[in-house]
Amino acid sequence: QVQLVESGGGLVQAGGSLRLSCAASGRTFSSYAMGWFRQAPGKQREFVAAISGSGSTRYYVDSSKGRFTISRDNGNNTVYLQMNSLKPEDTAVYYCAASTAFPLLRAGKPDYWGQGTQVTVSS
Repeated sequence: QVQLVESGGGLVQAGGSLRLSCAASGRTFSSYAMGWFRQAPGKQREFVAAISGSGSTRYYVDSSKGRFTISRDNGNNTVYLQMNSLKPEDTAVYYCAASTAFPLLRAGKPDYWGQGTQVTVSS
């Protein structure tokens, strides 16, 4: 069983930055691919970024490329999402996710979800 706890959300002006963190329980963190998803009001949850267990492979949704960076610290069981040049359309609840299968994670079918953290970008 893996528990995921997100932090770092908040209110920021357009053009600003935030760094989200996701702390994972358990001793096998590096065996999980980790990802970030988001859900805006009235919309479906969507994939944002993912990183392999070793950190060697990363994927991003097109709308976040060049602005967001996913990284992980396997020694501290934590995955991060650095978000720069934020836009009002980035406003959403951001969820951390973990999966032993990278393709399933990217497909939005992870083994575990966090509870989410709200990110609000004002114009």
